[in-house]
Amino acid sequence: MAKTLIAFFSRADENYFGGAMRYVKVGNTEIVVNLMKELIEADTFKIEMKDPYSPVYMTCIDEAKKDKQNNARPELTNYLESIDDYDIIVLGYPNYWGTFPMAVATFLEKYDFTGKTILPLCTNEGSGMGSSESDVKKYAKGAEVKRGLPITGSQAPSSKAAVEQWFKANGIM
Repeated sequence: MAKTLIAFFSRADENYFGGAMRYVKVGNTEIVVNLMKELIEADTFKIEMKDPYSPVYMTCIDEAKKDKQNNARPELTNYLESIDDYDIIVLGYPNYWGTFPMAVATFLEKYDFTGKTILPLCTNEGSGMGSSESDVKKYAKGAEVKRGLPITGSQAPSSKAAVEQWFKANGIM
């Protein structure tokens, strides 16, 4: 049986929900990851920046925009020793400026994804996957990148059925 890793970037604090700001203790992507762990057996790895974005949403998105414009590679707090044991990587992240946060690029460039399958999951408030699927392909050399699953962040707590259907469609359930 294929061994699965769920690697994800998620941000709590002040977030945007359908036109309004709201403080949350758990980010939308992490909410979906917790639902995934109820559906499949997988190891998890949280992609965390050594210098995290601001807890204030508007400042955070300005910082994320600057990182994207500068093609930055934010340093992470820790790294997996290896991904060699994994066949499937579910890669979760929010949509920041049309793609994933640059910390995800830091993660992807660290490892050899040859022969691995990546399932991208993107939480967003209406912008869908953006260019993140093609960006995953660009940074995760050698991986087979499957069609991603966009989840509206404000719907994250009720996304279990959509995740289950996506997992079944991709043969991991």
